[in-house]
Amino acid sequence: MTAPDFDPIVAKYPSGNRDALIPLLQDVQQQCGYLPREAVVRIGQHLQLPASKVYGVATFFNQFRFQPLGRYHFQVCRGTACHVKKSMQTLTALQRALNIKPGQTSRDGLFSLEVVACLGACGLAPVVAVNGEFHAGASPDLVNRLVRTLRKEAKVK
Repeated sequence: MTAPDFDPIVAKYPSGNRDALIPLLQDVQQQCGYLPREAVVRIGQHLQLPASKVYGVATFFNQFRFQPLGRYHFQVCRGTACHVKKSMQTLTALQRALNIKPGQTSRDGLFSLEVVACLGACGLAPVVAVNGEFHAGASPDLVNRLVRTLRKEAKVK
């Protein structure tokens, strides 16, 4: 697999102004789905910043990812309503079932896991979203069944 060409994205910001850092990171993530190491280095070169500085800025904002998302991207809501309804138990069950921590993608690329502050579905708490599809009343049993179903589905495809 060849490395993506980030030059067209960088070319949209010809001035090399540091104010372009966030938009550059956003554009790369839009194209790739995450921020590859090569992109962080290339952006740093363009803006005359060390890659460590670019990485430091990107890690400050939770909108940026450094790994591609899995085919099935789980988002576990930890907002107040979900917290009160024990979403931490659901998160723990998902971590065990997927064998990954929040912010990670499984080695097979099938699953990724993210903790979010709020999914905006408080009346359905606790809520888990998989690829944007909400699952209300998400209990450890529900997410374990969901993971088993998705594993079977992935084998069929």
